[in-house]
Amino acid sequence: MEAVRYKPPGLQQLCCSTKFTRNELRIMYRGFKQECPTGIVNEETFKEIYAQFFPHGDSSSYAHYVFSTFDQDHDGAVSFEDFVTGLSVLARGTFQEKIQWAFGLYDINGDGVITRDEMLDIVVAIYELLGKMVEPSVDDATAKEHVHRIFDTMDTNKDGVITIEEFIEACRKDQHISKSMNIFDTVL
Repeated sequence: MEAVRYKPPGLQQLCCSTKFTRNELRIMYRGFKQECPTGIVNEETFKEIYAQFFPHGDSSSYAHYVFSTFDQDHDGAVSFEDFVTGLSVLARGTFQEKIQWAFGLYDINGDGVITRDEMLDIVVAIYELLGKMVEPSVDDATAKEHVHRIFDTMDTNKDGVITIEEFIEACRKDQHISKSMNIFDTVL
């Protein structure tokens, strides 16, 4: 039985649809194929790879949410094209594109709004991801308090959900968020 292999679209097409150069895409493809010889990655493998970057914490929950944002067609697999498209937004996207990606991460069920529970799930996943690196250590009450404060600030019309407009406006006003959106800006 022969394994099905995914073949990404040509480099030129990926150069046009992402903000990466041909050379950057070649380098990333080599690395991607080394970790994922079939050309696609499932969630478990994605989590294993992600865990290598965060050895001091439990990255599985956060990796699940990131995987979900990369898996645009929700087929349980991330192709090289899906991967570089998401990475392009994170690494080279405009502030607006990064905010929209972050909104999609927090909008876990994809209904167009962020609930308090969705925000708590992501924040807890981030704390778990950082693990021992967070000082002082964070407990559930601290996470809930943090989410409560942020959520109340972002939910400007106090309807119990955060819309994309509220999210964008809050991110534009907060210089800490603005700076954090540029953390992935890099030359590969």
